[in-house]
Amino acid sequence: MARYLLKRLGLAVLTLVLLSVIVFLAGQVLPGNPGRAVLGHTASAQAVAAFNHKLGLDRPLVVQYWSWFTGLLQGNLGQSYQYQAPVGQYLGPAILKSLKLAAVAFVIVVPLSIIGGVVAALQRGKAVDRVISTTGLSLSTVPEFVSGIVLIVIFAIELKVFPPGANPPPGAGFGATLYHLILPAIPLVFVLFGYIARMARAGTVEALESDYVRTATLKGLPRRTVVTRHVLRNSLLPTITVIATQTGYLIGGLVVTETLFNYPGLGRLIFNAAQNKDFPMLEAGVMIIGIVYLAATLVADVLYTVLNPRLRLQGED
Repeated sequence: MARYLLKRLGLAVLTLVLLSVIVFLAGQVLPGNPGRAVLGHTASAQAVAAFNHKLGLDRPLVVQYWSWFTGLLQGNLGQSYQYQAPVGQYLGPAILKSLKLAAVAFVIVVPLSIIGGVVAALQRGKAVDRVISTTGLSLSTVPEFVSGIVLIVIFAIELKVFPPGANPPPGAGFGATLYHLILPAIPLVFVLFGYIARMARAGTVEALESDYVRTATLKGLPRRTVVTRHVLRNSLLPTITVIATQTGYLIGGLVVTETLFNYPGLGRLIFNAAQNKDFPMLEAGVMIIGIVYLAATLVADVLYTVLNPRLRLQGED
């Protein structure tokens, strides 16, 4: 296991280095001039050039990248062009808000998807299976901005069940915060439900057709005991990886949802940074998403290997 962890950590570090190069180069090729975006269209060309020189944007790209990357290694995320303040000052609160929204969506979608997938597998070929499978596939194809607008119109404007915005008032308690986050979490649930439910269904169907389940059934064990003790334990292993990768999506896929619901999280911060050519903020935000995604995938791989020792033995060969 130690050898496996070291190998996965090494690959994760290499991936982050490659991601840093891609993120930095992507920020450089975006159209627009940071100095012009910050100073405005009325600023003179000399003022824009002086501002860009102050930020070091006229240096060679290799020098800029090395300065930025070494700062990342030291925990220095750089200075925001837009706010003229350290990036971490704005990134930290935004991450906490995004984690709250992602946690609400995660708590809703994971048990709901697993139950839906298992029920569909147990009723394979019947009307319940077709309804769950078709619903999950249909919901996963609807973009968040479409389902979000529909939900706002129905539940916020017409029925007035939920507020149209996701940001709770200052000093709001747990109940009020949860009340404001339920509606923006639903579009994320719609997208993720289909993926997780399909994987849970496939794993359950495969387990139901296995020899050990047939043996347990022939021994006369009750159907409920066979499902809970033998089927679920083995069928949900592949679902772990899907849930972990979708956890990364919950953080990285919040741009549309947070912008639509005017929620000041990481996704909206990245969107505003891209609009205002605030490259340090944009690059740091994307790197944070990459780190979260890699961490979630690593945890999933470790859990999957612990629960399935055959993979660990294969990795040692």
